[in-house]
Amino acid sequence: MSNYDNGYARFGSTLARPDAQAIDRGLRAYMISIYNYMMIGVAITGIAALIIYSMSVTGAGSAAAVKPISSSMALTQFGVTLFVSPLKWVLMLAPLGLVFLLGFRIDRMQPSTAQGVFFLYAALVGVSVSTILMVYTHTSVAQVFFISAAAFGGLSLYGYTTQRSLSGMGSFLMMGLIGILIAGLVNVFLHSTALQFAISVIGVLVFAGLTAYDTQKLKEQYIYGLEGADEATIGRSAIMGALTLYLDFINLFMMLIQLFGQRED
Repeated sequence: MSNYDNGYARFGSTLARPDAQAIDRGLRAYMISIYNYMMIGVAITGIAALIIYSMSVTGAGSAAAVKPISSSMALTQFGVTLFVSPLKWVLMLAPLGLVFLLGFRIDRMQPSTAQGVFFLYAALVGVSVSTILMVYTHTSVAQVFFISAAAFGGLSLYGYTTQRSLSGMGSFLMMGLIGILIAGLVNVFLHSTALQFAISVIGVLVFAGLTAYDTQKLKEQYIYGLEGADEATIGRSAIMGALTLYLDFINLFMMLIQLFGQRED
């Protein structure tokens, strides 16, 4: 990603090509489409989370209460089916399957199909995200969401505008991401609050870095690979770019909520 030499200046400086303005217009349109898809995906996740939460949780004293989860809340039968029965494993693994589907089949999909798969993925993630509304106060969830959005916006803007290559960060960020995944799996068995705190702190740093890194990578991808490509190819690439930034944002939010979210009594 960092060693391109195709006869014109690196982005961030004046492009040494007569069609520099056309490239700039195309790049802006490409990045706008990525951000639009990503924001729609986040909105779908949020709406799905609210709907699932409202159907899954009721007051502890309600006639619909089936399984208490706190002194004031209980799962409904719908909630038990989603989060207690074996169906929970299907809901946990289905989003992963859709990511693999997009990753390995995107070149054979129509952009509209890829878009539908991405939005379905975002909705399924919303099912998982709904559980944070059972654990943390809604006020703190909203506060952390806006903090995450502001941090993501600033980091992505930095990645887009900086003239400094962030490619050197890639290997360190990937090692950090792998470390987080391994530590998270270990903590499933240890249930260590100290380890979870460390995972969250490191996770914030990793996904903050990935936000800037991935934004710059997407910009370079267009300039050095997609400029002049057909509309379908650019459309499919925009969906994958949106998925990348969507994952950065969602994971940044999840790490921050674990650090700063206020738990329900």
